[in-house]
Amino acid sequence: MRILHILDHSLPLHSGYSFRTRAILKAQIASGWQVAGVTGPRQGACDAAAERIDGLDFYRTAAPAKRAPGLAELAEVSAFARRIDSVIHAFRPDILHAHSPVLTAMATDRAARRRGLPWMYEIRAFWEDAAVGIGTGRAGSSRYRMTRALETRFVKRADAVAVICDGLRDDLIGRGVDGQKIMVSPNGVDMELFGTVPPRDDALARELGLGDAELLGFIGSFYDYEGLDDLIAAMPYLVEKRSRAHLLLVGGGPEEAALRAAAQASPVAGHIHFTGRVPHQAVERYYGLIDILVYPRKRMRLTDLVTPLKPLEAMAQRRLVAASDVGGHRELIRDGLTGTLFPPGKPAAMARALADLLGNRGGWEARRDTARAFVERERNWADNVARYRPVYHSLVQGKAR
Repeated sequence: MRILHILDHSLPLHSGYSFRTRAILKAQIASGWQVAGVTGPRQGACDAAAERIDGLDFYRTAAPAKRAPGLAELAEVSAFARRIDSVIHAFRPDILHAHSPVLTAMATDRAARRRGLPWMYEIRAFWEDAAVGIGTGRAGSSRYRMTRALETRFVKRADAVAVICDGLRDDLIGRGVDGQKIMVSPNGVDMELFGTVPPRDDALARELGLGDAELLGFIGSFYDYEGLDDLIAAMPYLVEKRSRAHLLLVGGGPEEAALRAAAQASPVAGHIHFTGRVPHQAVERYYGLIDILVYPRKRMRLTDLVTPLKPLEAMAQRRLVAASDVGGHRELIRDGLTGTLFPPGKPAAMARALADLLGNRGGWEARRDTARAFVERERNWADNVARYRPVYHSLVQGKAR
């Protein structure tokens, strides 16, 4: 079986998107399949038309000339479709596997129909909801409605559809998509990258002034939907109950300046610490310091429908996990068993839940064991990738008939 993955972007860019792609491709190679990826114009400038990164082959698409909004997206799709067509000629795939956003699906559909190949469309989040979540779009706007309509159209045109969670599947069924053509390929953890428990780095703790702290942390991108402002607002309530509680925020993003200002204005400013962005290879050092990884996402369509990757990575690292009680988290976390859930948008309630967890150290080891076992059993990419096999074979056989 030869599979060509059609991607918005990939390594060497670092994102949850590119790491999920890496995990899928590595696991498929381990299963004996021949795989390659072709990335769209949004990968950015590249030194070569094709390159091998971490043992994976990627073909690149040159960006078209700049145009006005609307025309620019159409030019991207056309350039991407031509590049996919040329890669099909070189790689000779049996199936095309497109990954969201919808511009990727549009380009894949053109190339697939030209070449008579079956194609699968995998959705990791709805593009229109992601835009609302990061503040670049508005729910219900004309652009939002148009993007949603395009998504629905190309889901129906695809030969098969994959989604990362039940929330996305249920939403598509509600739009009239046949549930029989939708498979769930849940977020998983590449145990090669996150399967080793990081040791505590005492030198780093001293460097950060956190030697004996009860440490809460968040590692990732600072977007509004992540709810980090609520976590900062919870800290005065928490410190009142647990005087050694500190918060470590690792990363950066659009909300960083506002979050730093909120932390500076907090009555417990000395308990809130920012590291800025850190090199990817250094992230494990910070995982090893943090007692509880906190994911305080706000409630909105994006967070109710989409499951994040970070809590799974934390569970694989045997870190305790606490998260807001939104739909995406409920698909991953069983309250009181693999993690703690608290009401979204309520700092005082968040603080009470975190204080209770900090005060119950006797149950930590059992919870770590249970959460790690869940990831190994149900969210390990080496096993997850087998879900694609029957769908791929069905599509290839159907096309042959």
